[in-house]
Amino acid sequence: MSNGQTLAARGDSNSTNGSTGGRELVAADGGMTSKPSTPTRKPQPPKSENAITIAVSSRVLFNMEKEQRIFEEQGMEEYVTYQVEHETEPFSPGPAFSFVKALEAVNAQLRELYPDSEELFDVVLITNNHAYVGLRLINTINHHQLLIERFCMTGGKSPIGYLKAYHTNLYLSADSGKVREALEEGIAAATMFTTDKINEVSDSQLRVAFDGDAVLFSDESERIYKAHGLDKFFEHEKEHENRPLDHGPLKGFLEALGKLQKKFYDKGQRMDCPIRTYLVTARSAASSGARALKTLRSWGLEIDEALFLAGAPKGPMLEKIRPHIFFDDQMFHVEGAAELGTVACHVPYGIAQKVANKGAVKPTLN
Repeated sequence: MSNGQTLAARGDSNSTNGSTGGRELVAADGGMTSKPSTPTRKPQPPKSENAITIAVSSRVLFNMEKEQRIFEEQGMEEYVTYQVEHETEPFSPGPAFSFVKALEAVNAQLRELYPDSEELFDVVLITNNHAYVGLRLINTINHHQLLIERFCMTGGKSPIGYLKAYHTNLYLSADSGKVREALEEGIAAATMFTTDKINEVSDSQLRVAFDGDAVLFSDESERIYKAHGLDKFFEHEKEHENRPLDHGPLKGFLEALGKLQKKFYDKGQRMDCPIRTYLVTARSAASSGARALKTLRSWGLEIDEALFLAGAPKGPMLEKIRPHIFFDDQMFHVEGAAELGTVACHVPYGIAQKVANKGAVKPTLN
């Protein structure tokens, strides 16, 4: 799969739920209005050093597949011209849209409980798009009534260098090359894909599902399995059951979620917490599950639900969970989950990625 491609072809229509602002702005004569709807009041974003910062690219927040094709086939000048000519037409939601809406729903509840606290989610739109595209993005954000105030538009240059300046806790992009750059910088990151089908998800509870090895944990055990097979893997895990695994690339994001969960627990809302986390792993419970759970405990982290599938497909379980986002290091599991409607992200980290890339990488805008 080349950079920026979709998991499955899709037309311009988008079935993602959560677009409370409507698909398009239609005037009485059937034409497009020139003034998108704008929220009457927006809360001020928290300071970056206090917030949990989620950086999203424009092509995962919105459906820009048509525009990406124009860029690839006709070049930058035609792309910019098209965007300017259509800047009053809002983009439809992309795969990260429902996730971002859920972050905003959690923020609303946190503000009620802690009016003066800045420990909130802060969504930053980070894109290497040209600044001329900014007006269409702003119009779209106002149309969908998203609470996004921070933009970073780098005009074709990689935006990765800005992620640390924003104190980024998680970066989501359609470009796997940029995701790899971010991971190399020690920033939690994943590649997100546009898919044919996206399940309806909760609009009141944020649900985040993680794979274990090479996502929350290091790829230590995965390396044993790849090199020596399943029996040696089980033997290794039993022998090292009481030695915690090293951390993986998304451990810090789970920590950030846990920090906000505790704020709800402190107000007596453990059972009604609007954030719920899941471990969905191919490990088997009896043979290798103990080390995973003991590792989380040693880190002082809680996981709300743990599913040990012993090699069974993850897609059916994820279809029941209905997470807003799922992270896995293996494309096999990402594709299987996406086929059943889960927004699944690829974390290109660890031994499972040691495959030679074939073909040239296409340039992308994010």
